[in-house]
Amino acid sequence: MSEPAILLHIAEGVATVTLNRPSKLNAFTAAMHAELEHALDRIELDRAIRAVLLTGAGRAFCAGQDLTDRAMAEGDLPLDLGDTLERLYNPLVKRLYRLERPVVCAVNGVAAGAGVNLALACDIVLAARSATFIEAFCRLGLVPDAGGTFALPRLIGRARAMGMALLGEPVGAEQAEAWGLIWRCVDDADLMAEASALARHLATQPTRGLGLIKRAILASAHHTLDQQLEVERDLQREAGRTEDYHEGVAAFLEKRQPHFRGR
Repeated sequence: MSEPAILLHIAEGVATVTLNRPSKLNAFTAAMHAELEHALDRIELDRAIRAVLLTGAGRAFCAGQDLTDRAMAEGDLPLDLGDTLERLYNPLVKRLYRLERPVVCAVNGVAAGAGVNLALACDIVLAARSATFIEAFCRLGLVPDAGGTFALPRLIGRARAMGMALLGEPVGAEQAEAWGLIWRCVDDADLMAEASALARHLATQPTRGLGLIKRAILASAHHTLDQQLEVERDLQREAGRTEDYHEGVAAFLEKRQPHFRGR
């Protein structure tokens, strides 16, 4: 029996999802997409899971699409890369953006192609100091996909986004942090400990409120100030009705640590 391409471990309110094709640098196949979809199904249904940690096995985070798998699937038929995006990558990216629980990504090595943009679809990205980010699509005559053209200019501005996309040069983790592409660069030996601690912390926080924060920030990309103020009003109204909000206020007044339950 072959090793699963996705590993799922649940503990202390955190679901750790590991891309597990280390011999192929965790490059995506259709089967791997299916396994990841099943893992996210389980995460969404389990309200005891209050944070997600995504990482890769071995020396890479994710090398993007496995081109061999794609060639085998297409056979002699004309290539329709848009179909691959429509069926596999686009639903995955939308799901990560809209999952109303915080998603931490620990980039443990090279992230290339769709692997970069998968990481950028997460909420907080930590990277090992030796990690690199490579928007490699230009080397194949392709367009950055999996949300790359959405995330890059919003995170690092038009000039740097153009440089990454048109040149395909590796960007090291320290540079990525300096540019604001990721949250933090950490020493290789400390990556998983720091990422796990961060995910465990988030799993103790007001989950509903964190989910509403994600929703508000995602909505802001398409809104005027007036529209976004209305979004904030509506989401704040919803947040104010949660058990966690009342617990947070009570803990503040009683000068104690809050005990959030994600409700």
